[in-house]
Amino acid sequence: MAETLQVLTGHSHDEDPESQKMGLEIVSFMRNYCDAISQEQSLNFTLLATPAEGLSGRFTELDKKRFGVIQGITDKGFYTNSSHVPVDHKITAFKKIEIEAPYHALENAGHIMYVKMDGDPSMNMDAYEKIIRAMHDKGAGYAAINFDQDRCTACGHIGIIGTECPKCGAKDSEGYINRIRRITGYLVGNVRDKWNRGKLAELKMRVNT
Repeated sequence: MAETLQVLTGHSHDEDPESQKMGLEIVSFMRNYCDAISQEQSLNFTLLATPAEGLSGRFTELDKKRFGVIQGITDKGFYTNSSHVPVDHKITAFKKIEIEAPYHALENAGHIMYVKMDGDPSMNMDAYEKIIRAMHDKGAGYAAINFDQDRCTACGHIGIIGTECPKCGAKDSEGYINRIRRITGYLVGNVRDKWNRGKLAELKMRVNT
């Protein structure tokens, strides 16, 4: 949705109210079509906001070959999942929730919303609770709070680790640091071994909310 709106309006849905209005109109059209076909054929067609992790990079490469390099669209190595705000946009958690939540009511086959916090949320439970309540109040059907967690395989230290372990000095460049990150709805083990090129490109652009 983000890249679609950037092409059509020049802005993502978090950058301009008119883009948000168009985004909701597009998804409403899709939902209404699914509902109509379900009624017509007596089958259960529903609208899914898929994470499609493998497709987010693959489709970008296919489109790049067909349409060339388009700034902010095919030059990143990935597409933004479903109706999410782009991962590199500096936006508050509450604004992100406000923008994304209305799509959940339309995406009746499944959806997800997440915010990425800076550090361990257990160290600021008041902020954690405010975010959860905002997700509830805005109508998020499925939501999560993400935060980074790394593990040193040499000594077992767990935390946010830079280029080397602060406890034993084991180096990331030598393969000692496992970095656990969330891809939309699920945790995927060490990003070095498990993530495809598209998702690695997306990971580098993520900002905290």
